Amino acid sequence: MPSERLETRSDGLPPTLSHRKNNMINDIQKTAEGKMQRSVEVLKENLAKVRTGRAHTGLLDQVEVEYWGSMVPVSQVANVTLLDARTIGVKPFEGNMAAKVEKAIRDSNLGLNPAAVGDLIRVPMPMLTEERRKDLIKVVRGEAEEGRVSIRNVRRDANDHIKKLLKDKEISEDEARRGEEAVQKLTDKYITEADKLLTTKEEDLMAI
Repeated sequence: MPSERLETRSDGLPPTLSHRKNNMINDIQKTAEGKMQRSVEVLKENLAKVRTGRAHTGLLDQVEVEYWGSMVPVSQVANVTLLDARTIGVKPFEGNMAAKVEKAIRDSNLGLNPAAVGDLIRVPMPMLTEERRKDLIKVVRGEAEEGRVSIRNVRRDANDHIKKLLKDKEISEDEARRGEEAVQKLTDKYITEADKLLTTKEEDLMAI
């Protein structure tokens, strides 16, 4: 019966037991980091949907308009720019789309009141009341906490995987400890990123 063929390392030598263990732990860390990155990306997307008193082109990313029978983002049928700190400019590539784009922005749940000036649609940012600012800060803090919870859940899953490898005697206690420490460093890194996103959004909401 032919012997089992061992996977070779990059140096051409058969993998050692230690090398295989490192690969298992590295795979867990890479998977965890990818999921944590995605949690931060989702948080960033959700925070971008919350309107502040300051204009930014990303505000219209979620607004869709009908174009040749399909719903597409406004940015696919128009050039979206900042006219000033409190006004977004939207210029459709095709003149006959102006009315549709204006209506799509007006009918969105963003509370915007666009106005067409020739072939340019001006979208001024309404002033936020103090009460509304406080409400929105509660919203963004809730979004940030969801992001942190998501990151911590990834940490829990990664640590559970490491504990299973230890229980199955695939890795040693020292290797399990080092793996969990590495996962904790990733957790701290991405929670810090989430906190920075929240701080920036809160500053935007409080800006007059």
